[in-house]
Amino acid sequence: MRIRFDAGRFLLPFGTAALAIAVWALAVRFSRTNVFPSPLGVLLGLQELLGKGVLGHYVGDSLRRVATGYFLALVLGIPAGLALGWHPNLASAFNPIIQMARPISPLAWMPLAILWFGVSEAAPGLLIFLGAFFPIVVASMNGVKSVPSMYLQAGRNFGLSTPRLLARVVFPAALPQILVGLRIALGIAWIVVVAAEMIAVDSGLGYLIIDSRNAGKRYDLVVAGMLLIGVIGLALDLLARRLERLRTVRWGFQGESA
Repeated sequence: MRIRFDAGRFLLPFGTAALAIAVWALAVRFSRTNVFPSPLGVLLGLQELLGKGVLGHYVGDSLRRVATGYFLALVLGIPAGLALGWHPNLASAFNPIIQMARPISPLAWMPLAILWFGVSEAAPGLLIFLGAFFPIVVASMNGVKSVPSMYLQAGRNFGLSTPRLLARVVFPAALPQILVGLRIALGIAWIVVVAAEMIAVDSGLGYLIIDSRNAGKRYDLVVAGMLLIGVIGLALDLLARRLERLRTVRWGFQGESA
């Protein structure tokens, strides 16, 4: 089997990143700023965190919080969305509440989260859950509603019961759209955890940024934390896109993912 290597696909992003770093370095040098760090300064800051053995803990704590809240949203959100999509009366009853709650920023829940749970792990967990839950529910509901009626009729002609019809026809046909919602929810969860860590806990990348700003104005560590957030967010998005492109989940969806 011959593997085709598309050099442009890999060289263009790296070239663009290198150009951005070069412009950054030149801007710092010619502006002679004493506040904003250079790329080398940020790299030295990362090495300092690695030398102290704290960088892995910051990254691990943020990823752990996202995984916990996101997994809970996935476990509850997909069944809820499937039920709303399958039962029109249920959707009519709950959809207005969902559409009203969905635009509320998860960070708006921060005062209530701290009131309920205090400064603890549960507070950012609630915000992550809320940020991921509604996109998953809406995507699952819309995925069920978009299943062609011929699929349902074919399943019934083969004598499938309702549970088997949902498991073998409806869910696989809706899965590509659900995965798009999962990808969107993952991005929101990653944004929310960083903001929540600046307020509600004393660890994670968000805490690293705010603590570095307050304790000695270490802007090299602030920018280092920002870059780590971006790189990890990119990696999570690439992983989600890979799942969307699996052949086993694309038979019910003919368009390209968002």
